[in-house]
Amino acid sequence: MKTLDFCTCSPVVRRVLAFASAGVAALVFTGCASIKDQYAASADAQQRMAAEAAADTKAGATVDTQATYLKLVEQMQKEDLWFASLAHIDALERRWGVSPESTRVRADALRQTGQAEAAETAYKRLLATPQESAGYRGLGLLAGARGHYAEAVQLLKQAQRRTPTDALLLSDLGYASLRAGQIEEARLPLMQALQLQPDSKQAQANVALYLEITHQQEQATSLMDANRMPEATRAAVRAAALQMRATGSSAARPPFTATSASAPNGVSTTLRDDPASFPLALKPARWAGMGGMRTANQLNPSVSTAGTPLSPNPTSRGAP
Repeated sequence: MKTLDFCTCSPVVRRVLAFASAGVAALVFTGCASIKDQYAASADAQQRMAAEAAADTKAGATVDTQATYLKLVEQMQKEDLWFASLAHIDALERRWGVSPESTRVRADALRQTGQAEAAETAYKRLLATPQESAGYRGLGLLAGARGHYAEAVQLLKQAQRRTPTDALLLSDLGYASLRAGQIEEARLPLMQALQLQPDSKQAQANVALYLEITHQQEQATSLMDANRMPEATRAAVRAAALQMRATGSSAARPPFTATSASAPNGVSTTLRDDPASFPLALKPARWAGMGGMRTANQLNPSVSTAGTPLSPNPTSRGAP
């Protein structure tokens, strides 16, 4: 047995040696008499390299269009990866430029990461574009987050006129109406939301809240029983209804924020860290002190889609 001299090998063998040296320390052959086997090994190595290159190309193709990259960003936002999604939106826009769709996901990410002013600017850029409904909806969520529920109602109505069958938007509108003291006006969008998306935890909780506020406790209990709502959610719904009946309107009440030390609507702070336990107000993010909201939508996050609260009820989706 002898070690093959690199300098005396054929060009094909030298390429195989060069390829192998990137992954191993050395390559030993059994003499030049076995050159036929070496050519076979070279062919195998080249085939492997070609297969790996093809696999890499195929993988890269999955995000090689603006539409597929946008879907990747939307999926990240559904998983509450709002900060990470902002980095990918930068990459998306650097490659394909700014579009109404990229502006929408950016605005949602800015809102969910506590950058309200920048989010408002981005949402306003969506007006008079095909994403106009998302623009009005985002502005409505921001208004609700500030506790300006009457303003939120008007903005969400603008969005609803453009996308009248969006169940989460209807639930947002109904909840904002309740918080603005517009109890009867809340009934239609809330019932529409529940029938359009019966499995939505947000819609279920908001309808239960409406029933509690309007003294239909038996119906509210039946609804919560049928949907197996946890006791913490039931307690939060009843506490919110009691507070809203007492005040008539909570429009003047400061909203619950990520930095607030007090629980919303008088509910015990032990409910704050469970995404499903209090679906009726803004909730703190999992990143304490960083300003990110866990809601998929802040005036309307869907508990069912991302474990988010119904803020003044994400995402879209977050998302929004």
